[in-house]
Amino acid sequence: MKTTIQSVRAREILDSRGNSTVEVDLALESGVTARAATPSGASTGVHEAVEVRDGDTRRYSGRGVQNAVRAADTALAEAVVGLDAADQLAVDQALIATDGTPNKARYAANEVLAISIAAARAAAAAKGLPLWRYLADDPGLAVLPVPCMNIMNGGVHANWQGADFQEYMIAPYGAPTFTEALRWGAEVFHALKGVLKAKKHSVGVGDEGGFAPAVRSNREPLDLIVAGIEEAGYAPGREIGIALDPASSGFYEDGLYHIRTESVRLDSPELIRRYLDLVEDYPVMAIEDGLAEDDWAGWRHLKATLGERIELIGDDLFVTNVERIRQEIETRAANSVLIKSNQIGTVTETITAVELAREHGWGTRVSHLSVETLAALADRSP
Repeated sequence: MKTTIQSVRAREILDSRGNSTVEVDLALESGVTARAATPSGASTGVHEAVEVRDGDTRRYSGRGVQNAVRAADTALAEAVVGLDAADQLAVDQALIATDGTPNKARYAANEVLAISIAAARAAAAAKGLPLWRYLADDPGLAVLPVPCMNIMNGGVHANWQGADFQEYMIAPYGAPTFTEALRWGAEVFHALKGVLKAKKHSVGVGDEGGFAPAVRSNREPLDLIVAGIEEAGYAPGREIGIALDPASSGFYEDGLYHIRTESVRLDSPELIRRYLDLVEDYPVMAIEDGLAEDDWAGWRHLKATLGERIELIGDDLFVTNVERIRQEIETRAANSVLIKSNQIGTVTETITAVELAREHGWGTRVSHLSVETLAALADRSP
């Protein structure tokens, strides 16, 4: 069979932050080859699939992945060689069964995912199709999403030197095409740089490339971004909206949210009241991880307060896990799911998570990570 997997070869490479990660070359009997590497995040949810590192401090400060490479070359390769790469479900089930743990703790998502994506790429190439078309149920319905561009960083992405909220994003939903939306975003980014300079702020950037100025509150970045949108010649709220990712688990402790910039501690209702004020005062159209990943009661309150007005996205809340998504659909805790393949570990499980969310009328947001590779992000975008 032309799409039968003939070999899997792994190696250690460096990702966008200069850390080690796993890259896989997968070859089919037809001679077609494909390559994939795994991304990772700086802030991760406690419920997501495990990323395994060597722990040998003599190499890459303990963050090497030679053990993962060996596992990919042996046990995981043996599990998929001889399978049909065009049968993604069979490939992924073999990987899952070989790992044998619910969170990929034995062989880790950083090696399982690389093989899963490489198999999909190889099958697509064998059929002469781009990956997005190969994965699409109905290619005729495929559209590019409105991009959310991270233009200001805080929290762990700014080493806790700026805002408490981790990401401030813009969404050019008024643009007629993706190309124009990209241009609008770039223009706002450069206009924002001018605004920051005029106000004597630093224009250094954080982990994800957004500006990371020292600010006195979590509202101040919104004022700066609105000024940047206007300076670029666009209308805040009508042409360009704002999305927030507080990544609230990062400042949640002992049942309270510790707002470092203001030296206050808030319970869930108090923080939700602040979100409501932000939605009323600024063109905020989405909030991701507005509350901690296990603050179930708080999420239900947040959904009841803002669920009809904006998109409430769960990242750490769901970790692209079908069982957690199903549980939260039943408890009505959010209305949208962030999708990251590395959180669950295979292409099949990622697609299943997207399908489950859509079946219940929820939104899906396919996300990059703060540490990227050549992973097929755009091809996975619904």
